[in-house]
Order: sequence, then structure tokens, then C-alpha cells
Amino acid sequence: MAPHVVTALTLTLGLALAGCQSTSQTVQQKEDLLSAAGFTPQPANTAERLAAMKKLPPNKFVQQVKNSQIIYVYADPIVCQCVYFGNQAAYAQFRQMVFAQKLANEQQMTAVMNQNAFDFGPWGGPGPFMY
Repeated sequence: MAPHVVTALTLTLGLALAGCQSTSQTVQQKEDLLSAAGFTPQPANTAERLAAMKKLPPNKFVQQVKNSQIIYVYADPIVCQCVYFGNQAAYAQFRQMVFAQKLANEQQMTAVMNQNAFDFGPWGGPGPFMY
């Protein structure tokens, strides 16, 4: 098979597998990053908290100002039924972690594409001596 065909198939397979991830898995991964970045989850365990959470857009960041400070709020009505609260430092850390994760995913995809790009044709393909 031609190297460019193998590369295209690898890329297509990777994108297809990424598309198989459910919404709750994606939200869960995001919430793991939120916790690691310093956001604090607060459960919507009372009628008042549940009503307040439902007013927020689900799985989106909202900026609120409290005591002259910006607070980032992230509501999750699906996975944890909670609201994450974080300051500017936690939000900056979260954005940096998301960037690092995307970069790592891109580097992995590039490595797979480069590995499959080598043409073994002149050498007769990988044999028992090539490990």
C-alpha cells in the first residue's frame, strides 16, 4: 500500500475514534482538568442550588464578579450535577492544560503519520531483522 494511503487511513481512523467519544466522557475529561487546575466543585444538592445551576449554560464558562474579583463558573448538570468555581489563576491553569493536551495529541498524531510515511519498498519491506 502506498505511504500516502496508509497515512490517510491512519488519520481517518484516529478521527473516527475521536468521534466515538461520548459527550459524558468529554465532559468528564474536562472536569478532570478543571479539578487539576484548581476549580472547586460544589454539588447542586439543594433545591435552591439546583435552580441556580439550571440558570447557567451547561458545560460552558461564565464570568461573574464578586467582591471586585472575577470568578469563573462552570455548570455540569449531566455528569456530577455540580458547579465548579475558580479564580483567574485556576482558569489560566485550565487553559494552559487544555493547550498542552491538544499539543500532545497533535504530536502523537504527527508521530504516527511520520512513522507510516517511510517507504520500505526499496528494502523489500520490514523483515525479521528490523525491530
